[in-house]
Amino acid sequence: MTASSPDEIRLIATDLDGTLLRYDKSISPRNARAVRLAQEAGYHVIAATGRYPTSLPGLLAPLDIDLAVVSNGAQGFRLSTTELLFEETIPAGTAAAIMAALGERLPEARFEVVVDSGWTHYVQPGYVELVHDIEHRNFPLDYLELSTAEMLGHGIVKLAVRHPSATPDHMLATLESSGLTGFHATTSGAPFLEISGPGVTKAHGVAQLCALLGYEPHQVLAIGDARNDVEFLEWAGIGVAMGNAVPEAIAAADHTTASNEEDGLALVIETLVASPADFAGDLSG
Repeated sequence: MTASSPDEIRLIATDLDGTLLRYDKSISPRNARAVRLAQEAGYHVIAATGRYPTSLPGLLAPLDIDLAVVSNGAQGFRLSTTELLFEETIPAGTAAAIMAALGERLPEARFEVVVDSGWTHYVQPGYVELVHDIEHRNFPLDYLELSTAEMLGHGIVKLAVRHPSATPDHMLATLESSGLTGFHATTSGAPFLEISGPGVTKAHGVAQLCALLGYEPHQVLAIGDARNDVEFLEWAGIGVAMGNAVPEAIAAADHTTASNEEDGLALVIETLVASPADFAGDLSG
């Protein structure tokens, strides 16, 4: 998409991990002030994340961010009421084929199936042992062990895959080489592969939420850092990649900013609100 003029922007859609959040999962005072500044200036600020809805109300309520696109675009939520605004699921047959194909090529792979609009997490035996202690602290979830057949009997919002040694990028390449179709797979910097339904990306989810709110793509500024932000950055009227972004996100974006540890999000918002004419190129300086 051709980049919009900053004067056209009405909605700011921000990624969370690696963007709004520092690496310790906190929100810096400057980023918090910047979100407030945007809201006071009349911009609508929403979250767009690969996370599930469980951890978001407490995290975003202090910033008055009430609308979120979650699970890499599969769902939209009003966080204050847990109202589900839209949802896209993975066909059970597709999930079964993915699990069989990766299980054959990577026998130590273990799978998580997220159901019940993101509130319930079914896992294969051995999956929980692959979850790092820091993840348990930052993202406390109740994992329920089931057989593969039992896992697939529900509406699947997201499929996650872990492996004791294969990286998410390697698992992604392995899945792409299988010849299977009917899904969208990506990575987010987390230690697992993330799989959604066909055509489901953050861009797809934010587009659905914008349609409900009455915004067009050219009115959206998107900001993110990971592979799961690529389509989102390409789709928005203005896409901004963080200084810590992966090369694919930087290539997809119209602009770059400072890293998440250097309040890159705040710099974007402050520039947009105070001096749109300076909103060009590298914003990190």
